[in-house]
Amino acid sequence: MKQSIKLFFWLLMLWVLLYQLWIVAHIAWWIDHNPESTAFMAARLDRMQDDRPDAKLQQQWVNYANINNRLKQAVIAAEDSKFVEHHGFDWVGIETAFEKNLKQGKVVAGGSTISQQLAKNLFLSGGRTPWRKAQEAVITLMLERLLTKRRILEIYLNVIEWGDGIFGAQAAAKHYFKVPAKALSAAQAAKLAAMIPNPRFYDQHRATRHLKHQTTVIQTRMRLVRVPK
Repeated sequence: MKQSIKLFFWLLMLWVLLYQLWIVAHIAWWIDHNPESTAFMAARLDRMQDDRPDAKLQQQWVNYANINNRLKQAVIAAEDSKFVEHHGFDWVGIETAFEKNLKQGKVVAGGSTISQQLAKNLFLSGGRTPWRKAQEAVITLMLERLLTKRRILEIYLNVIEWGDGIFGAQAAAKHYFKVPAKALSAAQAAKLAAMIPNPRFYDQHRATRHLKHQTTVIQTRMRLVRVPK
């Protein structure tokens, strides 16, 4: 019995190690190759095809230089103002979010950085188990170690969800404003950034008072943001 438990333990450890190496290999490949899909995109497509078997995602990769600096500023201002300064985790932001959630008695704020969000989108399911959060932290450290801030932001802007089946800055810019990501105005960039927390809802409700307010707040903060060169 003890031998069986011991064998199971070592096999489990071997599986965990191999999984981490598999993730590292993918991230290393993405230093100079673009991800074709993500775990989140695949899961979203599966759900869409449950209702519409012919459903497809809208996503088109664009290089960092072809994404307007205004959108980079807006997304950092909205999602992770200390992005260029931290090493994957904004501990002050996490503490602030925890205090807000504790005060409200429910989750009303998140402290995830852009690197943490990218780790989740690339590899993980939408669950909130302790294992998933621990794995997210490990992947975040891998991303920060192997990729530059510029590359992390470039991948993030190309793979995050921006509507019902809409992924990435190029598809979002064309879907909402009929322009390429390089041609977004400051107001358009701020609005896209404001949509990130609940993109499918805002895809159907584009003129809510809250969205307008968040767009205005983000636009005023954009000029204070540092963007990776």
